[in-house]
Amino acid sequence: MRGQNTSSAVMQQRKEARDALDDFPTPPWATRAVCEWLAKRHDLNSLVVREPCANRGYMVAPLSEYFASVEASDLHDYDRNQRVLVARSRHQAANNDYMKAFLRLCDQNIVGHRGVVLQAQARDNDGSLDRAANEALESWWRQWCRAENCDVTGRRSFRVMCKSAVRSAAKDGEFMFREIRGRAAPMGYALQILDPQRCPIDYSIERLPQGRFVRQGIEFSREGRPLAYYFMTGDPARNAYTFNGSNLERVPAGEIIHGFLEDIVGQRRGLPWAATTLWRMNQLNEFEKAAVVNARMGASVGGFLEWEEGYGPEPDDDDLDAHEEFYIEAEGGVFQELPEGLKHKAFDSRYPTGEFTPFHKAMLRGTAAGMGVSYVSLANDLEGVNFSSIRQGVLDEREHWMDLQEWLIETLIERAYQNALQPALLLGLVKDGPVRLKPERIAKYRKVFWQGRRWAWVDPQKDINAEVTAKDNLLTAPSEIIRKQGRDPETVWRTLAGDIKSMQDAGIPEKFIMATMGQALGASAPATQEETPNEGNE
Repeated sequence: MRGQNTSSAVMQQRKEARDALDDFPTPPWATRAVCEWLAKRHDLNSLVVREPCANRGYMVAPLSEYFASVEASDLHDYDRNQRVLVARSRHQAANNDYMKAFLRLCDQNIVGHRGVVLQAQARDNDGSLDRAANEALESWWRQWCRAENCDVTGRRSFRVMCKSAVRSAAKDGEFMFREIRGRAAPMGYALQILDPQRCPIDYSIERLPQGRFVRQGIEFSREGRPLAYYFMTGDPARNAYTFNGSNLERVPAGEIIHGFLEDIVGQRRGLPWAATTLWRMNQLNEFEKAAVVNARMGASVGGFLEWEEGYGPEPDDDDLDAHEEFYIEAEGGVFQELPEGLKHKAFDSRYPTGEFTPFHKAMLRGTAAGMGVSYVSLANDLEGVNFSSIRQGVLDEREHWMDLQEWLIETLIERAYQNALQPALLLGLVKDGPVRLKPERIAKYRKVFWQGRRWAWVDPQKDINAEVTAKDNLLTAPSEIIRKQGRDPETVWRTLAGDIKSMQDAGIPEKFIMATMGQALGASAPATQEETPNEGNE
């Protein structure tokens, strides 16, 4: 008996260290061949397959073509798992109602209908606000935020670009903008939205000069600081590198704004915010489809046909194919005439029944927890909600939204403002009437405050009374209460001053003006408990 043929023409030769990752992946065509063989013997569409050695996802993609779900994992965190997660997240965003609701919640609560508002805080040497300079800065910023100025394509306003960044981060795990300077930008600085998937996650180079290296499409210094990003491009004129048949363009990291939430120290690329809920959403979607099919079957005329004894073809009849086949059309309101001896046996599908709603709610609660939103907001289900429960849920959720607002400000908005300010000052675009703000005072003009979206109170009367009590006891400031409403205190006070002056010019008595402002002239402070006379002791 001959031994196994170990020739390199038959068997791949490889030598790996004992602690190596054994990185020799199975090609996709081999996985599909095995699946085709299994599909002839089993119904793979209803099965879940576990791939504990997922590597970079070479087998995960073809397995997902045959099985209902693929649970992929590996001892080592390979790069291509991110691409699989992004593909699944994009699929859910296009086809799943609850994923669409989650993205809409991110748009509404992180950016909002007004966007993140600039409140310039430039101050004079005496510490007072420089109102003229602040109004000039805010006027210039509103002009820059217009679509024709901030977007290199001239199609999106800065508010819409912020929404695009949030949606990309929630759906793809990250967003990437390229900063454009010079003549291509109408006001000296503009942004270009990039698809993060154009930066190849599987492009890596182990060693480059001066200790540099490339990981997940990003070039780093020896210390781990990003130096450049590589993007796939179809323009051969801009090609400097080639990877897997694609042309790559090297863009300095100073031109790229890359935002993602870091879950692990040293993480270089982001993961979809709903990554942990993708499997649950897919299963819930399939569960709903199955429930709809059963409900339609139960509402239609259906069942089985049985021949009575002495009728129909004989089991040993050699010419069974010649007999007419009878079947029931599962359609509501349709009844067929059956021949003699053939009877109908009804099939009653009672599902979905009482267990559908509790299971559906339980799945959605887990989905909402993974997304970081409340179940009430995601499912739009107010059944059984009282004031205390909805208040607690809303407060927790709002803290999460404000945290994401600060992340967006730190990552994108603040950088865009600071980088757009310098060319605007040099070009003389920031004006206080005919006077242009001086570029040498740029440090003064960099001081700003960003006001994100805020929300109405759950119970306005109780919450307003609580804020007033806190102010009267010096536990908060009036400006802080105004900012909680998403408004600028300086603007509110100037508006109030303007209203008072207009009423005075109209000849309205002072006591009515003060009453309009919430306090009547000559009104005494409310008596304390000690000052209140005790009628029983008089």
